[in-house]
Amino acid sequence: MNRISLIDRPERRRLEKIVQRSKDKRFSRRANAVLLVSQGHTRSRVAKLLSAARSSVNRWCKWYSEVGIEGLKDAEQGKPAYLPGAVIVKLLHFLIPCSPQDLGYQRSRWSTELLSNVMFKHAGIQVHSSTLRRWMPELGIVWRRAAPTLRIRDPHKEEKLAAIKAALDKCDADNPVFYEDEVDIHLNPKIGADWGFKGKQRLVPTPGRNEKYYLAGALHAGTGAVKYVGSHSKCSELFIKLMVYLRKTYRKAKTITLIVDNYIIHKSRKTQAWLKQNPKFTLLFQPVYSPWVNKIEKLWHALHETVTRNHRCSQMWELLQQVRRFMETASPFPGNQHGLAEV
Repeated sequence: MNRISLIDRPERRRLEKIVQRSKDKRFSRRANAVLLVSQGHTRSRVAKLLSAARSSVNRWCKWYSEVGIEGLKDAEQGKPAYLPGAVIVKLLHFLIPCSPQDLGYQRSRWSTELLSNVMFKHAGIQVHSSTLRRWMPELGIVWRRAAPTLRIRDPHKEEKLAAIKAALDKCDADNPVFYEDEVDIHLNPKIGADWGFKGKQRLVPTPGRNEKYYLAGALHAGTGAVKYVGSHSKCSELFIKLMVYLRKTYRKAKTITLIVDNYIIHKSRKTQAWLKQNPKFTLLFQPVYSPWVNKIEKLWHALHETVTRNHRCSQMWELLQQVRRFMETASPFPGNQHGLAEV
């Protein structure tokens, strides 16, 4: 029989789209042959139109009659590659937490090439490094910056955290609690990533000679209000200046509690002498090497991300003008979309 079985309208539309849009020329050619035969053309005529043998047209029509459109596609050539995926995943989960030096290698960090060599040497599994680079993100293994830490643990960590929690639970208008910390403002911009065109790196002009300015800030644990003072030196006077400002701002408060880190200006003799004369203030020191306890660190991170990173100010007064504008719009913090504020 010259014609193939009747093709309905949706099937004909699928064949037409394959002929018009498919990037697989062989697939498109076979679909075109089936479409022409279904329209009433003889198979000999179709073979001449497509510069194909009549036996090929017969074979394509047979494939379509038996399987449908899927029968017109090429079968995958060769034997499919086999990799023991489950074993590779187990090896990666065993190797990644370790250091290559633990296994006697010179490198201190893993590379995909070294992982590939270790798998082949110890497990006999030959997998290319590019394959590992493609698999690892899907397994939750990513290339990221390490965080420095110390082996020393604060023996009084639990006590300090309990005292901070108790103070936060009692935070109210009469007994405000603040997260306090200092931040450095550098005239030389902090360099960070930015959107740009591929192959063209963004240039950030720097003034060359660096200048520094320091802020001491206090973030209200309840309301998110931000209070701050500034100075050209990072010393005990800066910290005392902030406490004086808080004392004037919160005159009616019975107690004022500050959660601070273990920087020297919070423990100096000048600071201790001032605290003795102002018993309203209480300092709670966060555990050693636990910066995440102090929520004002997020404010300083937002300050750098919004203002100081990749800035183009050539004078310190210009930069400080932008910093003060940020501190005004940042209160209360967070949640006020400070990164979208206009100048």
